[in-house]
Amino acid sequence: MAAHVQIRRANPRDFDALGAVFHAAVRGGATAYTQAQRAAWSPAPRAGEAWAAHLGAQAVWLAEDAGEALGFMTLTPEGYVDLAYIIAPAQGRGLFRQLYTALEDEARGARFARLWTDASLHAKAPFEAVGFVVTRPETVTRGGETFKRFRMEKILDA
Repeated sequence: MAAHVQIRRANPRDFDALGAVFHAAVRGGATAYTQAQRAAWSPAPRAGEAWAAHLGAQAVWLAEDAGEALGFMTLTPEGYVDLAYIIAPAQGRGLFRQLYTALEDEARGARFARLWTDASLHAKAPFEAVGFVVTRPETVTRGGETFKRFRMEKILDA
C-alpha cells in the first residue's frame, strides 16, 4: 500500500468512499481517545446528501492507491482545513504531508493569508510538522462525549 499513491482532487463520486475513510480513521486508527469517544465522533460511515453537501462546499484532495481511497483533506473557501483523515494502514507513510502540500499550494495560489484548523490529539503533531502552531486548546462535546482538541493556524508568507 502507498507504493503508487496518487493525490488528486476528489469529486462527488468519491464522497461516499471518503465517508468510509473518515469512519475507518476515527474508529481504527491509533489515538488517545477512548472507544466511547470514537463511537460518538463517528457512529457510522458518513454518506448521503448532507455529507455530499458538506464536502461539495469545499476543495477536497484524495490520496488513493489503485483506486482505493487512503485519505483525504479539505479546505473551505475561508481557509479552514476542515477534515484531514487517513486510514490506519496508510498512516506514517507521508500521505498527510502530500495531501497538505497540495492544499497549501492551492491556498497560496489563491493568496490566502492564513490557514487554520481544529486538530484532534492525533492530528496535532502532523499539523505542527507542516508549520501550524497551537493558538488555543479547546474542549468540545459530541454525542455526549467530551474531546480535547487544538485550534491551530499557519500564517502563509506572500
